Amino acid sequence: MTGEFSVVERFFKLPKQSFFLLGPRGTGKSTLVRSAIKKALWIDLLSEESFRKYSARPEFITEVVEGLPDHSTVVVDEIQRVPSILNEIHRLIEKKRGWRFILTGSSARKLKREGANLLGGRALVNALHPFMAGELGNRFSLEKALSVGMLPLIHAAPDPDKQLAAYAGVYLREEVQREGLVRNLGGFARFLEVISFSHGSLLNATRVAEDTQVKRSSIEGYLRILEDLLLSFQLSVFNKRAKRDVIAHPKFYYFDTGVFRSLRPQGPLDHVSELEGQCLEGLVAQHLRAWCAYRDQGDQLFFWRTRWGLEVDFVVYGRQGIFALEVKNADRVRSDDLKGLAAFREDYPEARVALLYRGKNRLLVKGIPCLPCENFLRNLGPLSPVLS
Repeated sequence: MTGEFSVVERFFKLPKQSFFLLGPRGTGKSTLVRSAIKKALWIDLLSEESFRKYSARPEFITEVVEGLPDHSTVVVDEIQRVPSILNEIHRLIEKKRGWRFILTGSSARKLKREGANLLGGRALVNALHPFMAGELGNRFSLEKALSVGMLPLIHAAPDPDKQLAAYAGVYLREEVQREGLVRNLGGFARFLEVISFSHGSLLNATRVAEDTQVKRSSIEGYLRILEDLLLSFQLSVFNKRAKRDVIAHPKFYYFDTGVFRSLRPQGPLDHVSELEGQCLEGLVAQHLRAWCAYRDQGDQLFFWRTRWGLEVDFVVYGRQGIFALEVKNADRVRSDDLKGLAAFREDYPEARVALLYRGKNRLLVKGIPCLPCENFLRNLGPLSPVLS
C-alpha cells in the first residue's frame, strides 16, 4: 500500500502476545504489521523459495528462531500456505523464552481442513477488516466508498476500478485454482456472480443452484469456500426472547461493497437505485462487523425479520444493550420506513433504534431518530457505542 493511505492509523491495535491476524487480501495486514513492528524476523510464505523450504522441513523454523535472542518477534506471512509449521511454533512458545509470533493469513480454509494447530489458545485470533470511515477521517468519501468499497489495496490503487476488476481473478487464480478447492472453476466463477444478487438478502441456496446450474450440495460447498477465504459472511436472525414468528434463513453479504459491486452483473433491466441500496446496506454491514471485532467485547451482529415481512436490517446485541438499525438509500424518511423499527421496539422496549438515511439532517420521526448515514459511519469507532 502506497501514498496517503499507507499512513492511516487503524483501529486494530497489535496485541503484545503472539496472535493470528486473518483477513482477505488487500486489507492491509502486512502494511499494518510492518508499520508497527520495526524489528522482526519476517518469513513470507508467498515467496516460492520460502514456501518450498518450510513445506519440505517445517522444523527449519525452530532452528531459525532458536538462533534469535529471547523476546524477539517473528512474523509469518500467509501462514495458511504451510500450516504444519504451527506445531513447531507451538513448541517454541512452550519454551517460554518470550518469543512473539505474529501469524497473518488470508484464508482459514486450509487451517480448518488440515486441523491445524491453533496453538492451544496461546495465540489470540484476530481479524483485520477493510477501512472504517472513522479511520480515514476527512479522507472518507461516501460516494467513493459506495463505488469502490473500503479495501486499502483498492483505495491506494491509481485505477481503483481496474484493480477491483482484477481482484476476483486473483482469488480464482491464486487461491481457488492453486489449492484445488473446486473441480469446476467455471461453475464457481458463475456462482460468484449469481450469489452477488443475494448480497443483503435472504440466502436461498436452492435458487442459487438453479441459477448457477450446479447441484445444491456444490453451492453449499462454494459458500463455505467463500467464508473460509474470508470473502463473505452471513447474518443470523435475532430470535432472543422472540414474541413473533421469525424466519430461519440467514442473510448473505460480500465482505466489501466494492468487491460486491465488481462481481454484480449489470444490464439494461437493472435499477440503479436497487444496486445503490444494496451497496449502502453492505457498507453499513461491514462497518458494524468491524466494530464488533475491534471492540472484542462479545458484541454480535444479527438482523430481524418476521414471517409477515416486518424487518430490521441490523441488530447489535452485547453488553451495552440492544441496538436496531434500518438503512434506507433515500434522502427523505417515509412513515413506512419506520414500521420494522417500531415493531422491534414493541417487542424489545429496552432497545435503542435508529434509521440511517441519505439526508443531511438529524430527525425525530414518530419518536424514532433518523440519522444521516454518512455521519453515522464517520462517528462509528470501537471506543464508542453504536448509538450515542
